[in-house]
Amino acid sequence: MVKPRMQPKQPEQPREKNQKYKQSNRANNVPRERINNSQMKTNRGEAIRTARRNFDTADKAVDRWNVFEKHHEKQAGIIGMQHKDRLRVTFLGGLEGIGEKNMMVLEFDNDAIIVDAGFDLSVDLPGVNYAIPATQYVESIKHKVKAYVVTHGHMDHIAALPYVYENYPAPIFCASHFTKGMVDKQFENINQERELDLTPDVIVLGMDNHERYVITPNFTIEFVRVTHSIPDCSAVVIDTPVGRIVNTGDFRLDPEPLDQHPSDVHRLEQLGAEGKTLLLMTDSTNARYGGRTPTEHTLQKSFDDIFAQSRGRIFVAIFSTNMNRVQMIINSAAAAGRKVAFDGRGMMQVSEISVRTGNLKIPKGSVVAMREVANVKDDQVVVVCTGGQGEPNAALQRMSIGEHKHIKLKPEDTVIVSSSPIPGNEVRYQQIGNDLAEIGVSLFRQVTHELDGCGPLHVSGHANQDELTEMSTMTKPKYVLPIHGGMLDRKYGGDAAVKAGVPRENIILPKNGSMIEFDASGKMYEAGDAPAGAILVDQTGAVVPGLVAKDRLLMSEEGMVVIMLTIDKRSGRLLTSPDIITRGFIYIRDNAELMDGLRAELKRAASQRFSRVDLDRFKQELKDHISHYLYEHTKRSPVLIPVVNVVGLNGQSNTRPKPVADAAQ
Repeated sequence: MVKPRMQPKQPEQPREKNQKYKQSNRANNVPRERINNSQMKTNRGEAIRTARRNFDTADKAVDRWNVFEKHHEKQAGIIGMQHKDRLRVTFLGGLEGIGEKNMMVLEFDNDAIIVDAGFDLSVDLPGVNYAIPATQYVESIKHKVKAYVVTHGHMDHIAALPYVYENYPAPIFCASHFTKGMVDKQFENINQERELDLTPDVIVLGMDNHERYVITPNFTIEFVRVTHSIPDCSAVVIDTPVGRIVNTGDFRLDPEPLDQHPSDVHRLEQLGAEGKTLLLMTDSTNARYGGRTPTEHTLQKSFDDIFAQSRGRIFVAIFSTNMNRVQMIINSAAAAGRKVAFDGRGMMQVSEISVRTGNLKIPKGSVVAMREVANVKDDQVVVVCTGGQGEPNAALQRMSIGEHKHIKLKPEDTVIVSSSPIPGNEVRYQQIGNDLAEIGVSLFRQVTHELDGCGPLHVSGHANQDELTEMSTMTKPKYVLPIHGGMLDRKYGGDAAVKAGVPRENIILPKNGSMIEFDASGKMYEAGDAPAGAILVDQTGAVVPGLVAKDRLLMSEEGMVVIMLTIDKRSGRLLTSPDIITRGFIYIRDNAELMDGLRAELKRAASQRFSRVDLDRFKQELKDHISHYLYEHTKRSPVLIPVVNVVGLNGQSNTRPKPVADAAQ
């Protein structure tokens, strides 16, 4: 039997060298296994895969918003008009969720008009304030753009106008001086934020006298009054060579609104009787709800009752654009002998526009500035503010956590939250309720108004199922295309049209980016897809590239580590101890042993690899090695930024044609 061959005894010199290295490590309080790759329990591939997964997760989180860069690769694939005798409708927003950036393009031959251009406030990415529609398709037809048509003044319909207009200027048409004031304010804000001088021509058409305007021989427009939660809303009627298009905008069919301007159902019925309606694009925000939306003026008694029983200060949180609601609060305050103060930038701006245009009537001497509220007796003041949704930094939210400049809430106060939570905002809505309850104020909310002992405090500005059915019945369209909602909401919107007699096969449910065409016979065609997505914008009005948003998201999740090495060019030795900066990863003072081990790793890597590979290769190896080391001990993969400063002879920095500092992406 052959005996196994014995392994030769290892030479003494390497063992002595290893022993010396081990003693050096003990001086730095770093166990030997922490700086020896062969002793790490995880392999380098696992660490690298984890880092890649983190990047992939960040990519998916940003890509959910379909972020487009200024020069997007999809732009090359835009499909031009192949049939000049067809009407093309391209959806650049408004078909993926409630309050999403609404924007569509209508195109015939060499003419195009854009209906609405709004932003999306629901984007939840670090440093991003809102998103606006991508305009690659508009760029491809910029020579055709003849006009913008605005249905009403909500931000998801007008806030992107300055960004689009800047590159594709054209007249802007709207239905009232209030809407014009809202549009003008958007341009004023952008001009201040970005130091621009955009001065659009904003044209007001009378909707109550059915004024029509011929933009081009291919497009004639008319506005028809509808009710909503902001003054002077309108449906837009667009006559084209192939038929009539009706876009309802946001609407409800309130027969008794507080401002005494109900929806013009008579004109809508006339349009249907003419038999020219090819396509009805109808609001589907509330399509999931049956029946009809209650009329707004029924809330007046609820406010009157609460004001009559309250003895301290009263705070009412509402949406900043709901001037009918503001008018009710002013009416109740006047009846109770109270003065009114407005708080919140949006609230102030919209109120000023409303007073100027006659949409808000305030008795003389009944308004005080917020800074004067402290000088008014508690039982004589009402504060109308923003923040009922618990939005960060909104007025009521700051009051609820004690960070408001002028107001400190107390148990004797009464707070009315005159809104229901926006879908997806339930957590913030509940949190502000908890914060207010902890203070001990008397709290009245729409969602709990029966438990709170009051009448209803909010009605929606959108039509329910029966009103959607009525809209189709009045306008008698051949096709119905629900807008302003996600696919499920729009499906229910289609169901409402079917109840009005529209054939199921004539219900159109496209997505953002869809292009559909109609010919003179009324036949519909699918015409491919256009680039449609989001351009991210920060609070200064500047565009945030998608890559920047991904980096911010990754750093917010995993943190960042910056490693700075100063290396002698000739010997490859470190001239100083490595500098390590961490942000959002670990607290260095609580992890001294880990940091000492990391410095030892950096020294060893520099001595072993710097002189053997080029600088770029060295930095990549360094990044991979440190990523492996940190993952071994923390199971986390922070963003790593290696900065390598190479110094030549006599302490002079080496001059290279390329900078040696590198941020690892």
